[in-house]
Amino acid sequence: MILRWSTVARCRRIAKAEDGAAAVEMAVSITALLMVIVGMMKMCLAIYCYHYTSEAAREGARWAIVRGSSSGNETTADGISTYVKALGYPALLPANMTVTVTWAGFPTGVACTPNTNPCDNPGNMVTVTVQYAFPLSIPFRSTRTLNMSSTSSAIIAQ
Repeated sequence: MILRWSTVARCRRIAKAEDGAAAVEMAVSITALLMVIVGMMKMCLAIYCYHYTSEAAREGARWAIVRGSSSGNETTADGISTYVKALGYPALLPANMTVTVTWAGFPTGVACTPNTNPCDNPGNMVTVTVQYAFPLSIPFRSTRTLNMSSTSSAIIAQ
């Protein structure tokens, strides 16, 4: 089979043409760019959630120090946990939050035993620890959980 000169020239011209190359390059670069942008947004949301996790621990400790045994409005560890989870910070899911409350004598730091000495007496120290499991999902990556924790301690005033 003999090819004509015009057919050969046309095949060479088509092989050298770069039509559509820009679209392919754009698709590859947009995919990488969007992955980076979404990843940055998710990491910023994780930092935002950490900020509010530490704020929740501080608020829980503040709430506990004014509700000691002499306040007339005494609270328990469950009450503090319920209060912290009900704060309603944006983007924090109460189901992913764990609140741990401990009391200790001040200044010794010895753990308080409720049977012999009420733990929430004025002058004792209350420690509120808030743990939050942040679900981190970045495109094209497996979903992970970032565990963040913050602790706040204060001396019971009332």
